[in-house]
Amino acid sequence: MTVRGFLARVAGQLIGKGEGDYRPGPYYLPITGGWLPAGVADNWWQQGYTPTSLGTQSAMVEACVSAYAQTVAMCPGDHWRLNDKGGRERVKGSSLSRLLRHPNDYQSISDFLLNATRSLYLEGNAYALGLRNSRFEIDELHLMDPLQSYPRLAATGDIFYQLHGNQVIDKRLGGEPLIVPQRDVLHIRLHTVQHRWPAPLFGESPIVAAYPDIGIANAIARQQMGYYLNEARPSAVLSTDLQMKREEAQQARDRWNEQAQGMRQGGTPILTHGLKVMPWSQGGKDADTAEMKKLSNEAIALTFRIPLQILGIGGTPFASTEALMQSWVASGLGFALNHIEEAFGLLFDLKGQPDEYVEFDTAALLRSAMKDRIESLVRGVQGAVYSPNEARALEGYEAVPFGDEPRAQQQVVPLSQIGKIPAPPAPPPAAPPPPAAPPQKGNRDDNVAREVRALLASADRIGRRRLSA
Repeated sequence: MTVRGFLARVAGQLIGKGEGDYRPGPYYLPITGGWLPAGVADNWWQQGYTPTSLGTQSAMVEACVSAYAQTVAMCPGDHWRLNDKGGRERVKGSSLSRLLRHPNDYQSISDFLLNATRSLYLEGNAYALGLRNSRFEIDELHLMDPLQSYPRLAATGDIFYQLHGNQVIDKRLGGEPLIVPQRDVLHIRLHTVQHRWPAPLFGESPIVAAYPDIGIANAIARQQMGYYLNEARPSAVLSTDLQMKREEAQQARDRWNEQAQGMRQGGTPILTHGLKVMPWSQGGKDADTAEMKKLSNEAIALTFRIPLQILGIGGTPFASTEALMQSWVASGLGFALNHIEEAFGLLFDLKGQPDEYVEFDTAALLRSAMKDRIESLVRGVQGAVYSPNEARALEGYEAVPFGDEPRAQQQVVPLSQIGKIPAPPAPPPAAPPPPAAPPQKGNRDDNVAREVRALLASADRIGRRRLSA
Protein backbone atom coordinates (compact mmCIF):
# COMPACT_ATOMS: atom_id res chain seq x y z
CA MET A 1 0.00 0.00 0.00
CA THR A 2 1.32 3.43 -0.93
CA VAL A 3 1.62 6.29 1.54
CA ARG A 4 -1.20 8.15 -0.20
CA GLY A 5 -3.50 5.14 0.04
CA PHE A 6 -2.67 4.62 3.72
CA LEU A 7 -3.37 8.28 4.56
CA ALA A 8 -6.64 8.18 2.61
CA ARG A 9 -7.74 5.07 4.52
CA VAL A 10 -6.93 6.64 7.90
CA ALA A 11 -8.62 9.90 6.96
CA GLY A 12 -11.73 8.03 5.84
CA GLN A 13 -12.04 6.40 9.25
CA LEU A 14 -11.51 9.62 11.20
CA ILE A 15 -13.45 12.07 9.06
CA GLY A 16 -17.10 11.32 8.34
CA LYS A 17 -18.36 11.63 4.78
CA GLY A 18 -20.77 14.37 3.87
CA GLU A 19 -24.19 13.98 2.34
CA GLY A 20 -23.98 12.74 -1.21
CA ASP A 21 -20.42 11.44 -0.93
CA TYR A 22 -19.63 8.09 -2.49
CA ARG A 23 -19.87 5.00 -0.36
CA PRO A 24 -18.41 1.52 -0.97
CA GLY A 25 -20.67 -1.08 -2.46
CA PRO A 26 -22.50 -2.88 -3.86
CA TYR A 27 -25.41 -2.97 -1.41
CA TYR A 28 -28.67 -4.92 -1.52
CA LEU A 29 -31.77 -2.84 -0.70
CA PRO A 30 -34.13 -5.06 1.33
CA ILE A 31 -37.03 -2.58 1.38
CA THR A 32 -37.25 -1.41 -2.21
CA GLY A 33 -35.39 -4.33 -3.74
CA GLY A 34 -32.51 -4.15 -6.20
CA TRP A 35 -28.84 -3.31 -5.78
CA LEU A 36 -26.76 -0.15 -5.45
CA PRO A 37 -23.46 -0.47 -7.32
CA ALA A 38 -20.19 0.74 -5.85
CA GLY A 39 -19.74 4.49 -6.07
CA VAL A 40 -23.40 5.50 -5.78
CA ALA A 41 -24.24 8.15 -3.21
CA ASP A 42 -26.28 7.32 -0.13
CA ASN A 43 -29.00 9.77 -1.14
CA TRP A 44 -29.51 7.98 -4.43
CA TRP A 45 -33.28 8.55 -4.39
CA GLN A 46 -32.73 12.33 -4.29
CA GLN A 47 -30.47 12.14 -7.32
CA GLY A 48 -33.03 10.23 -9.38
CA TYR A 49 -31.09 6.98 -9.39
CA THR A 50 -33.01 3.70 -9.81
CA PRO A 51 -31.61 0.58 -8.11
CA THR A 52 -30.22 -2.02 -10.46
CA SER A 53 -32.05 -5.30 -10.82
CA LEU A 54 -29.66 -8.05 -11.85
CA GLY A 55 -32.56 -10.19 -12.98
CA THR A 56 -33.16 -8.13 -16.12
CA GLN A 57 -29.44 -8.26 -17.03
CA SER A 58 -29.04 -12.05 -17.06
CA ALA A 59 -30.03 -14.15 -20.06
CA MET A 60 -30.52 -17.21 -17.85
CA VAL A 61 -32.82 -15.36 -15.44
CA GLU A 62 -34.77 -13.98 -18.39
CA ALA A 63 -35.13 -17.50 -19.78
CA CYS A 64 -36.39 -18.86 -16.44
CA VAL A 65 -38.83 -16.01 -15.82
CA SER A 66 -40.10 -16.13 -19.41
CA ALA A 67 -40.58 -19.89 -19.15
CA TYR A 68 -42.91 -19.43 -16.18
CA ALA A 69 -44.69 -16.34 -17.55
CA GLN A 70 -45.29 -17.69 -21.05
CA THR A 71 -46.33 -21.14 -19.83
CA VAL A 72 -48.84 -19.78 -17.31
CA ALA A 73 -50.24 -17.49 -20.01
CA MET A 74 -50.84 -20.55 -22.22
CA CYS A 75 -53.11 -22.26 -19.66
CA PRO A 76 -56.79 -21.22 -19.85
CA GLY A 77 -58.52 -20.79 -16.51
CA ASP A 78 -62.07 -21.70 -15.46
CA HIS A 79 -64.34 -21.29 -12.46
CA TRP A 80 -65.43 -24.72 -11.18
CA ARG A 81 -68.06 -25.75 -8.64
CA LEU A 82 -68.98 -29.10 -7.06
CA ASN A 83 -72.36 -30.44 -8.21
CA ASP A 84 -74.88 -32.75 -6.54
CA LYS A 85 -73.60 -35.86 -8.34
CA GLY A 86 -70.13 -35.64 -6.86
CA GLY A 87 -68.62 -34.28 -10.06
CA ARG A 88 -67.87 -30.71 -11.01
CA GLU A 89 -69.39 -28.22 -13.40
CA ARG A 90 -67.98 -25.14 -15.08
CA VAL A 91 -69.50 -21.86 -13.87
CA LYS A 92 -70.07 -19.67 -16.93
CA GLY A 93 -72.04 -16.70 -15.62
CA SER A 94 -69.94 -15.51 -12.69
CA SER A 95 -67.82 -12.36 -12.64
CA LEU A 96 -64.75 -14.52 -12.07
CA SER A 97 -65.38 -16.54 -15.23
CA ARG A 98 -65.74 -13.30 -17.20
CA LEU A 99 -62.49 -11.90 -15.80
CA LEU A 100 -60.68 -15.12 -16.68
CA ARG A 101 -61.58 -14.31 -20.30
CA HIS A 102 -61.34 -10.50 -20.36
CA PRO A 103 -59.62 -8.90 -17.32
CA ASN A 104 -60.01 -5.33 -18.64
CA ASP A 105 -60.67 -3.39 -21.82
CA TYR A 106 -57.02 -3.08 -22.98
CA GLN A 107 -55.48 -6.47 -22.09
CA SER A 108 -56.20 -10.06 -22.99
CA ILE A 109 -56.03 -12.73 -20.30
CA SER A 110 -52.79 -13.98 -21.86
CA ASP A 111 -51.25 -10.51 -21.61
CA PHE A 112 -52.48 -10.13 -18.04
CA LEU A 113 -51.13 -13.48 -16.82
CA LEU A 114 -47.86 -13.00 -18.71
CA ASN A 115 -47.04 -9.71 -17.00
CA ALA A 116 -48.43 -10.76 -13.62
CA THR A 117 -46.27 -13.90 -13.53
CA ARG A 118 -43.26 -11.94 -14.73
CA SER A 119 -43.67 -9.41 -11.91
CA LEU A 120 -44.13 -12.28 -9.46
CA TYR A 121 -40.82 -13.96 -10.28
CA LEU A 122 -38.77 -10.83 -10.92
CA GLU A 123 -39.89 -8.84 -7.88
CA GLY A 124 -41.57 -11.44 -5.67
CA ASN A 125 -44.95 -9.66 -5.82
CA ALA A 126 -47.71 -9.02 -8.34
CA TYR A 127 -50.48 -6.47 -7.70
CA ALA A 128 -53.76 -5.89 -9.55
CA LEU A 129 -56.46 -3.38 -8.69
CA GLY A 130 -60.03 -4.68 -8.79
CA LEU A 131 -62.76 -2.24 -9.82
CA ARG A 132 -66.37 -3.11 -8.93
CA ASN A 133 -69.59 -2.55 -10.86
CA SER A 134 -72.99 -1.42 -9.59
CA ARG A 135 -73.69 -4.94 -8.26
CA PHE A 136 -70.49 -4.73 -6.16
CA GLU A 137 -68.86 -7.41 -8.33
CA ILE A 138 -65.26 -7.12 -9.44
CA ASP A 139 -65.48 -6.78 -13.21
CA GLU A 140 -62.05 -5.26 -13.99
CA LEU A 141 -58.48 -6.10 -12.95
CA HIS A 142 -55.60 -3.71 -13.63
CA LEU A 143 -51.96 -4.64 -13.08
CA MET A 144 -49.84 -2.22 -11.05
CA ASP A 145 -46.08 -1.69 -10.84
CA PRO A 146 -44.64 -3.90 -8.05
CA LEU A 147 -41.78 -1.41 -7.51
CA GLN A 148 -44.27 1.42 -6.82
CA SER A 149 -46.88 -0.58 -4.91
CA TYR A 150 -46.72 -2.11 -1.48
CA PRO A 151 -48.99 -3.16 1.42
CA ARG A 152 -49.63 -0.86 4.35
CA LEU A 153 -50.63 -1.98 7.81
CA ALA A 154 -53.07 0.08 9.89
CA ALA A 155 -52.83 0.44 13.65
CA THR A 156 -55.86 -1.83 13.99
CA GLY A 157 -54.20 -4.58 11.93
CA ASP A 158 -56.29 -3.91 8.83
CA ILE A 159 -54.40 -4.27 5.56
CA PHE A 160 -54.44 -1.66 2.83
CA TYR A 161 -52.44 -1.30 -0.37
CA GLN A 162 -50.82 1.73 -1.91
CA LEU A 163 -50.95 1.16 -5.66
CA HIS A 164 -49.28 3.07 -8.46
CA GLY A 165 -47.57 2.52 -11.79
CA ASN A 166 -50.44 1.88 -14.24
CA GLN A 167 -50.67 4.90 -16.51
CA VAL A 168 -54.11 3.92 -17.82
CA ILE A 169 -55.55 3.92 -14.29
CA ASP A 170 -53.59 7.07 -13.44
CA LYS A 171 -55.33 8.92 -16.27
CA ARG A 172 -58.75 7.53 -15.41
CA LEU A 173 -58.60 8.01 -11.62
CA GLY A 174 -56.63 11.23 -11.28
CA GLY A 175 -53.00 10.13 -11.24
CA GLU A 176 -52.47 10.02 -7.47
CA PRO A 177 -51.29 6.87 -5.66
CA LEU A 178 -54.32 4.88 -4.55
CA ILE A 179 -54.95 3.61 -1.02
CA VAL A 180 -57.15 0.53 -1.49
CA PRO A 181 -58.47 -2.01 1.05
CA GLN A 182 -57.31 -5.60 0.80
CA ARG A 183 -60.64 -6.85 -0.56
CA ASP A 184 -60.09 -4.92 -3.82
CA VAL A 185 -56.51 -6.03 -4.53
CA LEU A 186 -55.21 -9.18 -6.17
CA HIS A 187 -51.86 -9.73 -4.43
CA ILE A 188 -49.78 -12.72 -5.51
CA ARG A 189 -46.57 -13.08 -3.53
CA LEU A 190 -43.81 -15.63 -3.11
CA HIS A 191 -42.24 -16.62 0.20
CA THR A 192 -42.14 -13.79 2.73
CA VAL A 193 -39.13 -12.62 4.73
CA GLN A 194 -38.91 -10.77 8.02
CA HIS A 195 -36.56 -8.02 6.84
CA ARG A 196 -39.15 -6.59 4.43
CA TRP A 197 -41.82 -4.65 6.32
CA PRO A 198 -44.67 -5.28 6.85
CA ALA A 199 -44.04 -8.97 7.36
CA PRO A 200 -45.47 -11.35 6.27
CA LEU A 201 -47.03 -9.34 3.43
CA PHE A 202 -43.97 -8.83 1.21
CA GLY A 203 -42.78 -11.60 -1.07
CA GLU A 204 -39.21 -12.10 -2.18
CA SER A 205 -38.03 -13.25 -5.59
CA PRO A 206 -35.82 -16.35 -5.99
CA ILE A 207 -33.41 -14.04 -7.83
CA VAL A 208 -32.09 -12.95 -4.43
CA ALA A 209 -30.78 -16.47 -3.78
CA ALA A 210 -29.24 -16.55 -7.26
CA TYR A 211 -27.48 -13.17 -7.04
CA PRO A 212 -23.97 -14.69 -6.58
CA ASP A 213 -24.41 -16.93 -9.62
CA ILE A 214 -25.87 -14.07 -11.65
CA GLY A 215 -22.88 -11.93 -10.67
CA ILE A 216 -20.46 -14.66 -11.74
CA ALA A 217 -22.17 -15.09 -15.11
CA ASN A 218 -22.25 -11.33 -15.71
CA ALA A 219 -18.59 -10.98 -14.72
CA ILE A 220 -17.62 -13.73 -17.16
CA ALA A 221 -19.63 -12.07 -19.93
CA ARG A 222 -18.05 -8.66 -19.27
CA GLN A 223 -14.58 -10.19 -19.17
CA GLN A 224 -15.06 -11.99 -22.47
CA MET A 225 -16.53 -8.90 -24.10
CA GLY A 226 -13.65 -6.75 -22.90
CA TYR A 227 -11.13 -9.29 -24.09
CA TYR A 228 -12.53 -9.64 -27.59
CA LEU A 229 -13.16 -5.91 -28.04
CA ASN A 230 -10.23 -4.24 -26.29
CA GLU A 231 -7.66 -6.84 -25.37
CA ALA A 232 -7.43 -9.04 -28.47
CA ARG A 233 -4.04 -10.57 -29.15
CA PRO A 234 -2.39 -11.30 -32.54
CA SER A 235 -2.26 -14.89 -33.66
CA ALA A 236 1.45 -14.66 -34.63
CA VAL A 237 4.55 -12.46 -34.14
CA LEU A 238 7.65 -11.72 -36.23
CA SER A 239 10.90 -12.67 -34.52
CA THR A 240 14.59 -12.40 -35.47
CA ASP A 241 17.93 -12.99 -33.82
CA LEU A 242 19.34 -9.79 -35.28
CA GLN A 243 19.44 -6.52 -33.43
CA MET A 244 16.99 -4.10 -35.05
CA LYS A 245 16.59 -0.42 -34.50
CA ARG A 246 13.23 1.09 -33.77
CA GLU A 247 12.94 2.53 -37.26
CA GLU A 248 13.78 -0.82 -38.84
CA ALA A 249 11.23 -2.65 -36.67
CA GLN A 250 8.54 -0.12 -37.59
CA GLN A 251 9.45 -0.42 -41.27
CA ALA A 252 9.17 -4.24 -41.10
CA ARG A 253 5.80 -3.92 -39.34
CA ASP A 254 4.49 -1.50 -41.95
CA ARG A 255 5.60 -3.73 -44.82
CA TRP A 256 3.87 -6.70 -43.17
CA ASN A 257 0.66 -4.75 -42.64
CA GLU A 258 0.68 -3.61 -46.27
CA GLN A 259 0.45 -7.24 -47.39
CA ALA A 260 -1.77 -8.61 -44.62
CA GLN A 261 -4.33 -5.86 -43.95
CA GLY A 262 -6.82 -3.73 -45.80
CA MET A 263 -7.43 -4.29 -49.48
CA ARG A 264 -4.35 -6.53 -49.77
CA GLN A 265 -5.43 -8.91 -47.05
CA GLY A 266 -4.18 -12.40 -47.80
CA GLY A 267 -1.13 -11.28 -49.79
CA THR A 268 2.26 -12.97 -49.61
CA PRO A 269 4.71 -10.92 -47.53
CA ILE A 270 8.47 -11.36 -48.11
CA LEU A 271 10.53 -11.49 -44.93
CA THR A 272 14.06 -10.07 -44.66
CA HIS A 273 16.61 -9.47 -41.89
CA GLY A 274 16.13 -13.05 -40.68
CA LEU A 275 12.50 -12.48 -39.70
CA LYS A 276 10.41 -15.54 -38.93
CA VAL A 277 6.69 -15.94 -38.29
CA MET A 278 6.12 -17.48 -34.87
CA PRO A 279 2.54 -18.51 -33.95
CA TRP A 280 1.50 -17.09 -30.60
CA SER A 281 -0.73 -19.48 -28.73
CA GLN A 282 -2.26 -18.63 -25.36
CA GLY A 283 -3.41 -20.84 -22.54
CA GLY A 284 -6.71 -22.58 -23.23
CA LYS A 285 -9.08 -20.94 -20.76
CA ASP A 286 -12.17 -20.93 -22.94
CA ALA A 287 -13.23 -24.41 -21.83
CA ASP A 288 -12.80 -23.51 -18.16
CA THR A 289 -14.74 -20.29 -18.65
CA ALA A 290 -17.56 -22.10 -20.45
CA GLU A 291 -17.72 -24.75 -17.73
CA MET A 292 -17.91 -22.11 -14.99
CA LYS A 293 -20.67 -20.26 -16.81
CA LYS A 294 -22.52 -23.54 -17.35
CA LEU A 295 -22.40 -24.28 -13.62
CA SER A 296 -23.67 -20.77 -12.84
CA ASN A 297 -26.58 -21.18 -15.27
CA GLU A 298 -27.47 -24.57 -13.78
CA ALA A 299 -27.51 -23.04 -10.30
CA ILE A 300 -29.87 -20.28 -11.50
CA ALA A 301 -32.20 -22.84 -13.10
CA LEU A 302 -32.09 -24.87 -9.87
CA THR A 303 -33.11 -21.77 -7.93
CA PHE A 304 -36.16 -21.32 -10.16
CA ARG A 305 -36.92 -25.08 -10.09
CA ILE A 306 -36.94 -25.46 -13.87
CA PRO A 307 -35.68 -28.61 -15.65
CA LEU A 308 -32.82 -27.72 -17.95
CA GLN A 309 -34.62 -29.45 -20.82
CA ILE A 310 -37.40 -26.82 -20.64
CA LEU A 311 -34.78 -24.18 -21.42
CA GLY A 312 -33.34 -26.14 -24.33
CA ILE A 313 -30.14 -27.25 -22.56
CA GLY A 314 -29.14 -30.46 -20.84
CA GLY A 315 -29.72 -34.04 -21.89
CA THR A 316 -32.95 -35.87 -22.71
CA PRO A 317 -33.79 -38.12 -19.76
CA PHE A 318 -37.54 -37.99 -20.49
CA ALA A 319 -39.12 -40.40 -22.94
CA SER A 320 -41.76 -37.95 -24.19
CA THR A 321 -42.86 -34.34 -24.05
CA GLU A 322 -45.70 -35.32 -21.71
CA ALA A 323 -43.25 -36.84 -19.22
CA LEU A 324 -41.13 -33.68 -19.30
CA MET A 325 -44.13 -31.42 -18.76
CA GLN A 326 -45.53 -33.62 -16.00
CA SER A 327 -42.19 -33.47 -14.22
CA TRP A 328 -42.28 -29.66 -14.30
CA VAL A 329 -45.96 -29.52 -13.35
CA ALA A 330 -45.20 -31.73 -10.35
CA SER A 331 -42.57 -29.24 -9.13
CA GLY A 332 -42.13 -25.57 -9.99
CA LEU A 333 -44.87 -24.97 -12.55
CA GLY A 334 -47.50 -26.77 -10.49
CA PHE A 335 -46.75 -24.54 -7.52
CA ALA A 336 -46.92 -21.39 -9.67
CA LEU A 337 -50.31 -22.33 -11.13
CA ASN A 338 -51.76 -23.33 -7.76
CA HIS A 339 -50.40 -20.16 -6.13
CA ILE A 340 -52.07 -17.94 -8.72
CA GLU A 341 -55.30 -19.95 -8.53
CA GLU A 342 -55.48 -19.54 -4.75
CA ALA A 343 -54.84 -15.79 -5.03
CA PHE A 344 -57.85 -15.49 -7.37
CA GLY A 345 -59.88 -17.62 -4.97
CA LEU A 346 -58.98 -15.35 -2.06
CA LEU A 347 -59.97 -12.21 -3.97
CA PHE A 348 -63.34 -13.65 -5.03
CA ASP A 349 -63.99 -15.36 -1.67
CA LEU A 350 -64.30 -18.88 -3.08
CA LYS A 351 -64.84 -21.85 -0.79
CA GLY A 352 -61.77 -23.68 -2.05
CA GLN A 353 -61.32 -27.21 -3.29
CA PRO A 354 -63.28 -29.33 -3.83
CA ASP A 355 -66.36 -27.11 -3.41
CA GLU A 356 -65.47 -24.04 -5.50
CA TYR A 357 -62.15 -23.06 -7.02
CA VAL A 358 -60.20 -21.75 -10.00
CA GLU A 359 -58.17 -24.13 -12.15
CA PHE A 360 -55.81 -23.50 -15.05
CA ASP A 361 -55.87 -26.30 -17.59
CA THR A 362 -52.38 -27.71 -18.20
CA ALA A 363 -53.64 -29.86 -21.08
CA ALA A 364 -52.97 -26.88 -23.34
CA LEU A 365 -49.25 -27.51 -22.83
CA LEU A 366 -49.59 -30.69 -24.93
CA ARG A 367 -51.20 -28.89 -27.85
CA SER A 368 -48.30 -29.79 -30.15
CA ALA A 369 -47.86 -33.36 -28.81
CA MET A 370 -50.79 -34.85 -30.73
CA LYS A 371 -49.63 -38.47 -30.42
CA ASP A 372 -49.34 -38.33 -26.62
CA ARG A 373 -52.65 -36.49 -26.33
CA ILE A 374 -54.60 -38.94 -28.49
CA GLU A 375 -53.09 -41.97 -26.77
CA SER A 376 -54.16 -40.67 -23.36
CA LEU A 377 -57.71 -40.01 -24.61
CA VAL A 378 -57.94 -43.49 -26.12
CA ARG A 379 -56.93 -45.07 -22.83
CA GLY A 380 -59.40 -42.84 -21.01
CA VAL A 381 -62.26 -43.97 -23.24
CA GLN A 382 -61.29 -47.65 -23.04
CA GLY A 383 -61.07 -47.40 -19.26
CA ALA A 384 -64.54 -45.81 -18.97
CA VAL A 385 -63.10 -42.54 -17.63
CA TYR A 386 -64.43 -40.55 -20.59
CA SER A 387 -67.37 -41.15 -22.83
CA PRO A 388 -66.58 -41.00 -26.55
CA ASN A 389 -68.31 -37.64 -26.85
CA GLU A 390 -66.39 -36.20 -23.89
CA ALA A 391 -63.10 -37.23 -25.49
CA ARG A 392 -64.21 -35.75 -28.81
CA ALA A 393 -65.20 -32.51 -27.09
CA LEU A 394 -61.71 -32.17 -25.62
CA GLU A 395 -60.36 -32.22 -29.16
CA GLY A 396 -63.01 -29.82 -30.46
CA TYR A 397 -65.05 -32.40 -32.40
CA GLU A 398 -68.85 -32.56 -32.44
CA ALA A 399 -70.81 -35.26 -30.61
CA VAL A 400 -71.86 -38.49 -32.31
CA PRO A 401 -75.03 -40.54 -31.71
CA PHE A 402 -74.90 -43.01 -28.80
CA GLY A 403 -71.58 -41.58 -27.58
CA ASP A 404 -72.70 -39.94 -24.33
CA GLU A 405 -72.27 -42.97 -22.07
CA PRO A 406 -68.90 -44.27 -20.84
CA ARG A 407 -68.16 -47.81 -21.92
CA ALA A 408 -66.15 -50.59 -20.30
CA GLN A 409 -64.87 -53.84 -21.66
CA GLN A 410 -66.81 -57.01 -20.82
CA GLN A 411 -64.10 -58.59 -18.67
CA VAL A 412 -63.97 -55.56 -16.36
CA VAL A 413 -66.35 -56.45 -13.48
CA PRO A 414 -66.41 -55.44 -9.80
CA LEU A 415 -65.00 -57.89 -7.26
CA SER A 416 -68.37 -58.14 -5.48
CA GLN A 417 -69.93 -59.64 -8.61
CA ILE A 418 -67.35 -62.35 -9.21
CA GLY A 419 -69.31 -64.98 -7.21
CA LYS A 420 -72.50 -64.18 -9.12
CA ILE A 421 -71.04 -64.73 -12.52
CA PRO A 422 -72.63 -67.93 -13.97
CA ALA A 423 -70.34 -70.74 -14.91
CA PRO A 424 -69.66 -71.02 -18.59
CA PRO A 425 -71.70 -73.77 -20.38
CA ALA A 426 -70.13 -77.20 -20.83
CA PRO A 427 -68.52 -77.79 -24.17
CA PRO A 428 -70.62 -79.86 -26.66
CA PRO A 429 -69.83 -83.64 -26.93
CA ALA A 430 -67.23 -84.65 -29.37
CA ALA A 431 -68.49 -85.70 -32.81
CA PRO A 432 -68.37 -89.51 -33.60
CA PRO A 433 -65.48 -90.57 -35.76
CA PRO A 434 -66.32 -90.96 -39.44
CA PRO A 435 -66.95 -94.58 -40.73
CA ALA A 436 -64.05 -96.44 -42.27
CA ALA A 437 -63.80 -96.22 -45.98
CA PRO A 438 -64.70 -99.47 -47.90
CA PRO A 439 -61.77 -101.31 -49.43
CA GLN A 440 -61.02 -100.28 -52.87
CA LYS A 441 -61.68 -102.88 -55.64
CA GLY A 442 -59.08 -103.63 -58.27
CA ASN A 443 -59.83 -103.40 -61.94
CA ARG A 444 -60.71 -106.42 -64.28
CA ASP A 445 -57.23 -106.87 -65.77
CA ASP A 446 -55.68 -107.37 -62.35
CA ASN A 447 -58.19 -110.13 -61.51
CA VAL A 448 -57.57 -112.03 -64.78
CA ALA A 449 -53.83 -111.89 -64.29
CA ARG A 450 -54.23 -113.19 -60.75
CA GLU A 451 -56.34 -116.18 -61.93
CA VAL A 452 -53.87 -116.99 -64.72
CA ARG A 453 -51.02 -117.09 -62.25
CA ALA A 454 -53.06 -119.38 -59.98
CA LEU A 455 -53.80 -121.82 -62.88
CA LEU A 456 -50.17 -121.89 -63.90
CA ALA A 457 -49.13 -122.66 -60.35
CA SER A 458 -51.68 -125.53 -60.14
CA ALA A 459 -50.52 -127.02 -63.46
CA ASP A 460 -46.94 -126.84 -62.29
CA ARG A 461 -47.78 -128.77 -59.13
CA ILE A 462 -49.70 -131.46 -61.05
CA GLY A 463 -46.82 -131.97 -63.49
CA ARG A 464 -44.32 -132.40 -60.69
CA ARG A 465 -46.51 -135.05 -59.04
CA ARG A 466 -46.72 -137.15 -62.26
CA LEU A 467 -43.00 -137.03 -62.78
CA SER A 468 -42.37 -138.17 -59.28
CA ALA A 469 -44.85 -141.06 -59.70
